[in-house]
Amino acid sequence: MNFDHLINRRSFLGQASVGIGSLALASQLLAESGAESKWMGAIKPHHPPRAKRVIFLCMAGGPSHLETLDYKPQLAKMDGKPMPSSITKGQPIAQLQGKELKCFGPQREFKAYGKSGLMMADVFPHIGKHADDLAIINSLRTEQINHDPAHTFMNTGTQISGRPCMGSWINYGLGSESQELPGFVVLTSVGGGQSQPIAARQWHSGFLPSRFQGVQFHSSGDPVLYVGNPKGVSRKDQRRVVDAVNSLNRLRNKKVADPEIAAKITQYEMAFKMQSSVPELVDVSNEPKSILDLYGAKPGDGSFASNCLLARRLAERGVRFIQLYHRGWDHHGGVKKGVESTAKLVDQGTGALLEDLKQRGMLKDTLVIWGGEFGRTPMAQGSGRDHHIKGFSIWMAGGGIKGGIKYGSTDDFGYDAVEDVVNVRDLHATMLHQLGIDHKRFSFKNQGLDMRLTGVEHARVVKGILA
Repeated sequence: MNFDHLINRRSFLGQASVGIGSLALASQLLAESGAESKWMGAIKPHHPPRAKRVIFLCMAGGPSHLETLDYKPQLAKMDGKPMPSSITKGQPIAQLQGKELKCFGPQREFKAYGKSGLMMADVFPHIGKHADDLAIINSLRTEQINHDPAHTFMNTGTQISGRPCMGSWINYGLGSESQELPGFVVLTSVGGGQSQPIAARQWHSGFLPSRFQGVQFHSSGDPVLYVGNPKGVSRKDQRRVVDAVNSLNRLRNKKVADPEIAAKITQYEMAFKMQSSVPELVDVSNEPKSILDLYGAKPGDGSFASNCLLARRLAERGVRFIQLYHRGWDHHGGVKKGVESTAKLVDQGTGALLEDLKQRGMLKDTLVIWGGEFGRTPMAQGSGRDHHIKGFSIWMAGGGIKGGIKYGSTDDFGYDAVEDVVNVRDLHATMLHQLGIDHKRFSFKNQGLDMRLTGVEHARVVKGILA
């Protein structure tokens, strides 16, 4: 790449600390910063992709795998009996540390769904209709036992705050198919149980340029703050303001080649385009009543169901990574009714999303992931369960995933993942693989190191769930 127009002696000395990788990125960002351009991605796919986009349904709070996706009849037989100390001795336990540990049998009935007979709890009648499209992973492990660091680990592959999240990595690597919307959008909803807060840094770009961070859309009211022009300011006036600001930014960027200045240029352009695209996106009046009924969506109600409908509309418009948080899965007490209440808020919307994508021929190239930041203990915490990291469950569908299968398992108590163990970095590697990315060849130089979403530790693609 020719850097003559970007580098002079003064700017080289001033920018040397950011590394040649950042200078190269600045060059590309500058080249991409015209009004009609879009980010085409930092890499070309390493192999033919099976998925074009990801919809990650984050069940924030830690759903109990024992009341949702991991059938444990043996634990039911042990209900009320002491948990064998050989299993728990020396193991990380959150609020139950040092307390008497008793087995707590599953509080929901399980049933077989679909032709495949996948076992899931009775709280998922709508998701259960799509059992033959699901790959349930019952052997996931994480490394963080409290909510915020566990979300950080799930999103970034590390417990160190401030690193890029998976959506930012994918947005940076592949770009977006949309010129009118951000490549990475986040929606949140709440209800059904204790609602742990979700920090905005969970969708931050970290050391990647800020243009790749997630943009949060609000579920009710104005979807994006200040999406409308101030009173008395026409679209033509706004265009003149954006052009003037970006002209000044380009003059400055010619001297210093700062990726963040280039990012600001593109962000101003995107914000201007969103003033038209976002109102059209959230206006679901053109959706047939049958679709609204399918989701159980009431426009503007801020529900998970309405967010699922928006997720499909975002996917149709080329958004690369869509992340939906539902804050309501923290059940330290009353897990039997709590799981039922929370599942009722997400089950229909999730099932409708799968059906809608399938009807439109989009599920085959949309990777849908459903799960929380960790699971729950097989030991009782009164009428609830404590945080648990040694074994829990998620499911994946679409985007080249084999349907109607269960992968991996925990022990008879649902305590420890013992067969085909999958860690969070394996999940990231598999997600990238389905998007056509070899995680070992996908990096960004930061402070002299080639940084990856999957880190420097061993991560593998979970080939057993691939179609």
